Order: sequence, then structure tokens, then C-alpha cells
Amino acid sequence: MRDQTDFSVGRRWIYWSSFAMAVVIAASAWVGLIWIPSGQSIGPQLGFWDAICRAAGRLETTRPPLLQTVPQSSDVVVTPFMMKPANLLSIGHGGTLAMQCSMCHGIQGAGLANVPNLAGQPESMIYKQLRDFKAGHRHNAIMQAVASQLDDQAMRDLAAFYGSLARDREVATAVVSMPTIVSNGAPMRGIAACSACHAVPLRKAAIPLLGGQPISYLESQLTAFSRGDRANDINRAMRNVASHLSPTEIASAAKFYAGQ
Repeated sequence: MRDQTDFSVGRRWIYWSSFAMAVVIAASAWVGLIWIPSGQSIGPQLGFWDAICRAAGRLETTRPPLLQTVPQSSDVVVTPFMMKPANLLSIGHGGTLAMQCSMCHGIQGAGLANVPNLAGQPESMIYKQLRDFKAGHRHNAIMQAVASQLDDQAMRDLAAFYGSLARDREVATAVVSMPTIVSNGAPMRGIAACSACHAVPLRKAAIPLLGGQPISYLESQLTAFSRGDRANDINRAMRNVASHLSPTEIASAAKFYAGQ
């Protein structure tokens, strides 16, 4: 005899109960995974997974946003041979272009107190900064407007012109001793010495010479790097150093290089 407890799929009540369970599961999934999370999506930075977790009561998640992007610090490939040898034609054209820059940077590359002195700077450094301004990797309303009008050759010509100018050799009015942060860094805090990159004899590609720069400019740029407001340094080199400097160390380094 057939067992009366045999729950055959063919029985009508088993069929309808299975159908009802499927409907409940589908409805629950729609409410839990679509309807409620849709009300949790605050702003474009909240991904679908984060919305589900927030709907479940977990406000923070370890999973990154689905469309997370990392801002590029610079699109310039820096090598020792990134600049071609400057010729007189390039320097002359750069000098003509530099007339529009003289209001801030001076006729001879040394101008206002809050802008960098460009005379005698490495060509690769000037070229890289112009490229970064044009691409939006470095922010300054005036410089971005100027750089946006320059093509690649114009940037190279400007770099050649300023690089050909003699640096100011006037004797500083006050001799400032070299701070430890400049000569030795702070090894216990993982800070390299400033002189490891910015010493005059090194002249590394795309690295500025800091001696004689306005103190206000040096302080403002170091502070910007420390806060992350300026982020066009390759591989976060300056941000990694400046973010660990105290205000006193920033001031002492700026004072030293300005006095050179």
C-alpha cells in the first residue's frame, strides 16, 4: 500500500505551496537587493554592494566602489633624455613666448615674491610643469589658462629659453645654516634629506633647483604637498616627504633655500 505521507510533487497543494514560496523568495530578493538599496544610494560614490550593506545596517564596508578611479599625478614620462638639446631657434622662439609670462616671472625669469624664479632651471622641470598645468594635474587658474594655449613645441621652447638664462648670483643678505632636515632628513620617520634630490650638482631630470626661490613660494608649495592639495609629483615623492614634516621644518627648509 502507498504511504499516505508521500509528498509527491504531483499533488496540487505541494505545487501551489512551492509556487508561493518561490514568489516570497523573489519578492524578498527584490525588496532587499533593489528597492531598499536604491533608497540608500547617496551620491555617485556609493556602489551597489555598499548600498546593500548600508540597507542591512552596516554603514562602512571594506569593498571599494565599483567604479573607483585613481587620479593620475602626471602624464609626463621623465627620463634623462626627455629634452632635446636646445638650439638658438628654440631659445629665440621661447623668448618671444615668454613676453606674456614676464608680468609674473620677470623679463629675466625672476619676478614676484609668490611665484618661482625660472632663470637657469632645468628645462625638463619647466616643460613637465607646463604639461601638468595644461593636463590639469597641477592647479592654478592663471597657469592653466596660459598652458592651455601652448602646444608641445611651444612648451619645449619656453623651457629652453628659461633654462638658458643665468641664475641670480647675488650674495644673500643673511647666511642661513643648513637645517638637519635638508642635510640628513629624518631617518627614524622615513624622511629623506632634501639635498638627496635638490642638491645643485645633481640636476636630476624634472627636479627644480630651490636655491634663491622666494620663501613664501617655497613654504606654500611644501604646505600644499603636505596637505595633498598639490599632487603632480611622480610616485608621491614630495607628498610622502612633506606630509611628515612639521610646520617648523617646512619653515626652516624654505628659509634655507631662499637664502642661498
